[in-house]
Amino acid sequence: MNTWDAALTIVGLALVTVLTRSLLMLPREEVPIPAWAKRALKYAPLAALVAIVVPEVLLTRGVLIGTLADARLLGAAVGLAYYFWKRGILGTIVVGMAVFLPLRIGLGW
Repeated sequence: MNTWDAALTIVGLALVTVLTRSLLMLPREEVPIPAWAKRALKYAPLAALVAIVVPEVLLTRGVLIGTLADARLLGAAVGLAYYFWKRGILGTIVVGMAVFLPLRIGLGW
């Protein structure tokens, strides 16, 4: 890929991003969204976080982990317990990392 191809690709992706994200901002009035869609959108950030975190916790180089002595599992379990206790995403991340990092750095798990 030469420089012009790369530049054209970047400009094209930028245009697609701007167009798709601005479609809901262009109308002068609020776009009516069904109640079921509003309820579903409330869970979108959590669903995105789970989609990113679960493969990172359960896989190593594309293969399921083979041991329970993994800092990622314990950090995720403690973070999940915190989430069910307090229902806060930021606290879940902080608590999970507070368990994960000492195990990974200190014990070398």
